[in-house]
Amino acid sequence: MSLKFAVCSAVLAMSCCGACQAAALTVQVSDAGGAALADTVIYAEPEGGQAPRTMAPGEIAQKGLKFIPLVTVVQTGSKIFFPNRDKVRHHVYSFSPAHKFDQKLYSGEQAPPQLFDKAGTVVLGCNIHDKMLAFVKVVDTPYFAKSDAGGAAHLDLPAGKYTVKAWHYNAAGGLVPELPVQLKAGETPAPLAFRLTLKPGVIDPDAASRPYP
Repeated sequence: MSLKFAVCSAVLAMSCCGACQAAALTVQVSDAGGAALADTVIYAEPEGGQAPRTMAPGEIAQKGLKFIPLVTVVQTGSKIFFPNRDKVRHHVYSFSPAHKFDQKLYSGEQAPPQLFDKAGTVVLGCNIHDKMLAFVKVVDTPYFAKSDAGGAAHLDLPAGKYTVKAWHYNAAGGLVPELPVQLKAGETPAPLAFRLTLKPGVIDPDAASRPYP
């Protein structure tokens, strides 16, 4: 057996082993009344803080005088593109400490991507259209997902110990509840459940009044 073949075989075996050890964790999110809660960011932080850096880019489009999607999650160090698919120009900005920026009036693909290099929450607005609103959650882990319309989110995680957190843009007090979980190779983990208390009323991205700075 050649050295090259041996090395390739070892790498393949390690890759397959890692895949076998991955576990699909289901998380269910609801509000205080038990109703399914969509657009909740679920992310898992591995014990010791050692997580691979994938930094996959994101995209937040402007269409119909809205930011689409309303909620975006990326790993720290990732870029987000802001294509304008409206017939009018937009002026995208944020005053959030995690990433302050100001993209002057533009249309189409003219705006360069923004680099989100600090963990935290970034609230987006348009300086021309006050009704436009969006949120970016920047996390220090590649293990994240958003809950769907049924309140469910799914994470594929290697075996190990994690702290799983749930963030929603309208959570009361800005709280981010967390649950510990230990995943073992070859086992199907029990689902996790979060019940979040929201602020009074519903944040509508089309509403003229935006309660965030």
